[in-house]
Amino acid sequence: MNTDLLARRDAVIMATYGRPALSLVRGQGTRVWDDTGREYVDLLGGIAVSVLGHAHPAIRAAVLAQFDTLGHVSNLYANEPQVRLAERLVELLTERTPGSSDNGAAAGAGIGGAKVFFANSGAEANEAAIKIARRTGRPEIIAAENSFHGRTLGALSITGQPAKRAPFEPLLPGVRFVPYGDAAALRAAVGEQTAAVFLEPTLGEAGVVPPPPGYLAAARAVCDDAGALLVLDEVQSGVGRTGAWFAHQSAGVRPDVVTLAKGLGGGLPIGACVGLGAAADLLRPGDHGSTFGGGPIACAAALAVLDTIVADGLLEHARTVGDRLAAGILAAAIPGVLGVRGPGLWRAIELDGPYAPAVEIAARQAGYLVNAAVPTAIRLAPPLVLTNAEVDAFLAVLPGVVAQAREAAELPGEGSKVSA
Repeated sequence: MNTDLLARRDAVIMATYGRPALSLVRGQGTRVWDDTGREYVDLLGGIAVSVLGHAHPAIRAAVLAQFDTLGHVSNLYANEPQVRLAERLVELLTERTPGSSDNGAAAGAGIGGAKVFFANSGAEANEAAIKIARRTGRPEIIAAENSFHGRTLGALSITGQPAKRAPFEPLLPGVRFVPYGDAAALRAAVGEQTAAVFLEPTLGEAGVVPPPPGYLAAARAVCDDAGALLVLDEVQSGVGRTGAWFAHQSAGVRPDVVTLAKGLGGGLPIGACVGLGAAADLLRPGDHGSTFGGGPIACAAALAVLDTIVADGLLEHARTVGDRLAAGILAAAIPGVLGVRGPGLWRAIELDGPYAPAVEIAARQAGYLVNAAVPTAIRLAPPLVLTNAEVDAFLAVLPGVVAQAREAAELPGEGSKVSA
């Protein structure tokens, strides 16, 4: 590691993150290299961002061509890539959801049009969604315990992790939290004063925690009964991560608002807040804005991402490779591994103790980048172009990685094992 670079970094970068373990200098496909020339398989993908991997030629070509044509104009003027991207997102989000009924679609916001507000990040997309909720005239928002929606003050206000909120209180008033996955608690909390319910289809930063079957459908019904908006934060789960364009589509549910970011730009910063049906028209001129949101270059990159996912069949690939990964982990019966959770190429390896940071270190030493999302789980969110061979190579080293971590944590060599 370049210790001089780290010293320079410490002198000029605010201490909002811990000191990096690596200095990365190059990426290609699913691989990255540090400043010593060592190669790693990137199983985190910039936290679910690099869906096409690093230096993908389609993104490069789109960005260069757009830069040579028109780089930035602000939202005082229209630009073609922004409109085309909005059209694509509307098309993807308003198609009939597999498994949904006509009555269910009519009850939600899926019938009718949809409109997009472009931002630069997931937190900004959620800020726009909060403003949409406020425009209903109702004062209350319901969110989930252990949820994560961003670190700006509005997004932090609906993030169900008290330790992150406490240093910055008071935050937005009128926010209440309910246990994630508890449909009865959600129904008891939502009423005539509720503007919106904000949910992740699967908790991401809490360690890739899916809800019980039927939970999102129950949330849709609760919101319909109360006249509240259902806002689904697909910042981490969207754009093919779960093997569907959006995770809610697999549940047969239509939201009123969807927020996106991360994988949408394939490495370039872009976020989107999409209102469907009546929610599309709640924001009025002057209610919100962004100087950089929806810029031509970021939108061109996003269009290349969507085109490549289709052309290369990456939705099905994410499902099949993700299932291979999960099945292989379970079949290995690794001491200390309790199971695997999550869909597609978005998985968490459940551990029998709080030693995920030690697993992250041991994996890095073995040439793999993973993430200790929580002390008892390792998050995997690799590029959607991950191959079967790369999965098998990781499975070959994983038992040794976990054993090394357990030894470092002074845990016994045998642990309980269960199925996913």
